Amino acid sequence: MHLAYPAVLAVLLFCVGVYGVLARRNAILVLMSVELMLNAVNLNLVAFDVWLSRAAEETLHSGQALTLFTIAIAAAEIGIGLAIVLAVYRNRGTSDIDRLRDTAEGHESPTADDTDAATTGTPTTDGTEKAEATA
Repeated sequence: MHLAYPAVLAVLLFCVGVYGVLARRNAILVLMSVELMLNAVNLNLVAFDVWLSRAAEETLHSGQALTLFTIAIAAAEIGIGLAIVLAVYRNRGTSDIDRLRDTAEGHESPTADDTDAATTGTPTTDGTEKAEATA
């Protein structure tokens, strides 16, 4: 088998994964797309390891060993990622990435001048006086 076949398949898988990361709004689908990209890299590692082992007399199978480490890292990444997505879904009620980004940008913290003026009743820079904050 030629090296071009698994390389082309890996490129296609990686492109589908990149499209999924860029186009999807659901966090779980983004995680699945990242997994597709990691699997494309794993396919390349194994294909090049087999191809290089035919050329070399000593086979170390370093590509296959690196693939096992990549699979272990991907399993940990998907476990932590899904835990974060579930926690965000419980708190916010959605896993839509655009809505989560909008809620993060929507909360602006008051500046230090505004909080000092609000608590002391001193005039602000525009001449109006802010009332004291009551709890």
